Amino acid sequence: MKRIITAIAIVATLGAGGLALSACSSTGENAPMAAVDFTADTIVIDVRTPEEFDTGHLAGALNINWQGAEFMQAVDVLDKSANYVIYCRSGNRAGQAIDMMTSMGFTNLTNLGSVEEAAKATGIAVVTD
Repeated sequence: MKRIITAIAIVATLGAGGLALSACSSTGENAPMAAVDFTADTIVIDVRTPEEFDTGHLAGALNINWQGAEFMQAVDVLDKSANYVIYCRSGNRAGQAIDMMTSMGFTNLTNLGSVEEAAKATGIAVVTD
């Protein structure tokens, strides 16, 4: 059963028991993962620009622009021990965001690649609201 939960951060989930997801494969330390634990507490972050986000994003995703001056401030208020899945246009900016967030003390970060790959991996619809 799919459901979208809105809390302090916007959270997308697939059932209470969690789900192993498959994403694209690539190379590099923070390249998109082959599988990820996706639970009720997983927070989905889209690190594309607001303009890109408006063209289509995963329902319930939190938009934190990697290229924006507010990125560090916006992620600094998030729970560093929460589970995050992050995507962008290709997986590149998501990997860079993960590097930065790791240096800030975040411990559970997964790169889902592009918005299309993230939608396929999570089963969450792409919306333009």
